[in-house]
Amino acid sequence: MTTIRILGLDALDIRFPTSDELDGSDAMHSDPDYSAAYAVLRTNVAGLEGHGLTFTIGRGNELCVAALRSLSHLVVGRTLDAIVRDFAGFWRALTSDTQMRWVGPEKGVIHLATAAIVNAVWDLYAKSKKQPLWKVIVDMTPEEVVSLIDFRYITDALSKDDALAILHANEPTKRARERELLERGYPAYTTSAGWLGYPDDKIRRLCREGVAQGWNHFKIKVGADLADDLRRAAIVREEIGPQRKLMLDANQRWDVGQAIANMKELARFDPWWIEEPTSPDDVLGHATIANAIRPIGVATGEQCQNRVLFKQLLQAHAIRFCQIDSCRLGGVNEVLSVLLMAKKFDVPVCPHAGGVGLCEYVNHLIMIDYARIAPSFDDRVAEFVSHLHEHFEHPSVVANGRYMPPVAPGYGITMKRASLERYAYPDGPAWAGRRAKVARA
Repeated sequence: MTTIRILGLDALDIRFPTSDELDGSDAMHSDPDYSAAYAVLRTNVAGLEGHGLTFTIGRGNELCVAALRSLSHLVVGRTLDAIVRDFAGFWRALTSDTQMRWVGPEKGVIHLATAAIVNAVWDLYAKSKKQPLWKVIVDMTPEEVVSLIDFRYITDALSKDDALAILHANEPTKRARERELLERGYPAYTTSAGWLGYPDDKIRRLCREGVAQGWNHFKIKVGADLADDLRRAAIVREEIGPQRKLMLDANQRWDVGQAIANMKELARFDPWWIEEPTSPDDVLGHATIANAIRPIGVATGEQCQNRVLFKQLLQAHAIRFCQIDSCRLGGVNEVLSVLLMAKKFDVPVCPHAGGVGLCEYVNHLIMIDYARIAPSFDDRVAEFVSHLHEHFEHPSVVANGRYMPPVAPGYGITMKRASLERYAYPDGPAWAGRRAKVARA
C-alpha cells in the first residue's frame, strides 16, 4: 500500500459578497462577506487531497491565509500515517510552535489557521479510508478516541479516565444510535429568517417558508436597538406561533447589566435562549446573566477561542447550552475535548454553524456527539443556514428540520473548483468584476 505523504499546502483567500443582501448581518457585523481561509493539502497520491477551511467574514481573511502558510512547515513533508499514529502530539506541535508563542498560543489568527490545517488532515484521512469523517470516529475504540485529545490544561475538569468512562458507557449502544441517525437525522434550527438587516416582509416570508418546511426552532439576531428587537421578535413569534422554539442572539453586543435588563423586556416572547449576550471572554459575566434571567437559558461558544474557556464556562455553570464552532476551536481534536467536557457537566451541545462551510463541518460533529458521547436529543439542536451550500461538492442535507448523516468520504468541506476560482480574492471574476464597476462609476 502506498504511503501517503503531504507534499504541499496551498492557502487560498476565498470570499463571497454576502453583504449585498445583508445575509449574516447582526448587531456587531452589519455587512459581512462570508469568507474562508482555505487549505489544500497536496499528496503523492494522484487525486487524493485534504481540504479544510477556517471561516471569517471578510477583511482580515488574508491574515488567516498568511497564518496557514506560516504553519505549513509543521505538516508538509509528513506522512499521514505518522500524523494519525500520534494525532494529539501533532495537534500540540501545531499549537506550540516555539517561534509563535507571542501570536498564540491557542487563540486568534494562528488558532483559526490551526483549525483549517487539522480539519484538512482529517478530510485527507477520511478520504483515504473511503468513509465520511463521522463514521471514521464512530468506528474507533474509546481508547483510540481518547488518544486524539490533548488534555493539557483541562484535567481538573476532564481526565483521560473520565473521557474513557463516558465513551465505554456508550459503546454497547452506539450502533443502534448510528442506525437511528441514518433513518431520522439530527434536530436542527434555522437562522436564515433572522438576520438583522432583513426587512419585515422578508422576515415574515422566510418564517412562513420555514414553518412549511418543517422547522420547529427559529433564531433571530438582536442587540442593536431594543425597540427594534421587540418589534422583530413580535413578528417572528406571530409567524411561528407559540408552540415553536424562538432563540435570540445578541452577538456579544451588551454589557452584563444591559443584557439582563434587555432580556427582562424580551422575555415576553418566551425565548428559549439568549446567545452571546456579552463578551465571549467574560465567564463570570455569563454566569451573572444566567442566574438573573432563568428560566431563559444562556448559550455561547462560537467565539470561544479554546477548550480552556469552555472549561471555565462549564465549571462556573455560566451556560445552559454549549455552542462549539468547527473553526474557532483548533479542529476536530479540540472539539472532541469540549464535547466530552459538556457531557460530563450535563450541558447539551448545540453547535454554531452560521457561516460558509460550517454546516458541512457540523453535520459530522453532531453525528459523533450523539453516537459516541451524548446519547440524547433532549434540548439539542444544531444551527443551519441556507447560504452558499451550492459551492461544495457534497453539501449538507437537511430534511424536515433535521441534518441527515453525510455519506461521501471526507469531511464534506471540499469546494467546487469553479467556486474556488470565481470567488478567489481579490482577482477572481466575482471580485475583479466588482472593482471594474466601481472604477467605471
